Amino acid sequence: MDLELSPDDLCFRDDVRALISATFPPPERFDGSRAHEDRWRQAMAAKGWAANKWPVEFGGPGWTPAQAFVWERETTAAGLPPQVGGMGMGMLAPILFAYGTPEQQARFLPAILEDRERWCQGYSEPGSGSDLASLRTRAVRDGDAYVVNGEKIWTSGAHTADWMFCLTRTSDEARPQAGITFLLIDMRAPGVAVHPIISIDGRHAFNRVTFDNVRTPLENRIGEEGRGWTYAKGLLTHERTGQAFVSLSLELLAGLKEAAAALAGPDGASLLDDPSFAARLALAEMELKALEMTELRTLWQVQAGSAPGAQSSILKLKGAEIVQRMTEFFVECAGPYAAPWFPEVAGPAPVPPVGPPWVRRELARYFEGRAASIAGGTDEIQRNIIAKHVLHL
Repeated sequence: MDLELSPDDLCFRDDVRALISATFPPPERFDGSRAHEDRWRQAMAAKGWAANKWPVEFGGPGWTPAQAFVWERETTAAGLPPQVGGMGMGMLAPILFAYGTPEQQARFLPAILEDRERWCQGYSEPGSGSDLASLRTRAVRDGDAYVVNGEKIWTSGAHTADWMFCLTRTSDEARPQAGITFLLIDMRAPGVAVHPIISIDGRHAFNRVTFDNVRTPLENRIGEEGRGWTYAKGLLTHERTGQAFVSLSLELLAGLKEAAAALAGPDGASLLDDPSFAARLALAEMELKALEMTELRTLWQVQAGSAPGAQSSILKLKGAEIVQRMTEFFVECAGPYAAPWFPEVAGPAPVPPVGPPWVRRELARYFEGRAASIAGGTDEIQRNIIAKHVLHL
């Protein structure tokens, strides 16, 4: 596999950098607001790059693996999302490409691409997280609709979503995976209720969603009744491949080295001069490089038409571990300056902030990163998948 960028790839990289600087002229930076998301989406759309992971037949740009690699690295380095549109763009759209009817594709894909409708994922339930096939949310056929009752939990973004793609049980089979159906549910439908879950860092990102006799039309079923597990597995491999966090970890590593070099002790030596810290950081960097190579191999295979398969679990498992380790290094660098930002510390954070300017940002990332071991499938589930499908144990 040749990782050297060709002259065409280098020209493409220059185009990407030019787009970024024209959209957010320095020193302005993307701040995550909806206004900035809209500006970035419109800039990508003007270049034909908004659906950059979609197939050409559905409006994608037809990038080579090297161009996709360049795009992700450059946008992440600039603090920009490689795609705008959330779960609909990166997770539901591949399912619609593969299993949706022409009518479903025509109805939902334009709204996803134009970011007019936001989606959330209805998978996990109380008691059915790691063992997802044991889910109990029930969908009963009633004429030309399904009536849904049950609940989902840890539903990211449900409080701002317009729609949910949801796994429901439509029959009780000897093999539980056989009785699951994939439905699209309007979050404004009567009987849908969203209950907030506040995470350890004080953010409202997660939710519990309940369904009380919620009706969703038969036309909102993806594929065949009872085959939702097959479709969901395909979606999860795409999700886990995207959770390697390599670009993010590379940026964290660069920032970490800069922060550690600036932290000098009484003897004038920086934290990077500490043999123990330097050795642990070097080990993390080597593991990150190995993960990057694995991600690139997967990218090439997917671009050639192969499904990510079980190796997506390797990417997800190691990616979550490494990004968590990077954030832990930042907490170590912050030392006592981290204390004002921990939830258990009573009272408001000091104003003006105490310590280096990066502390609050990286402490927030530290708390957020704890969820990476659970979201998209727990670490234990990823190890089981690797053991069964890679190591054949």
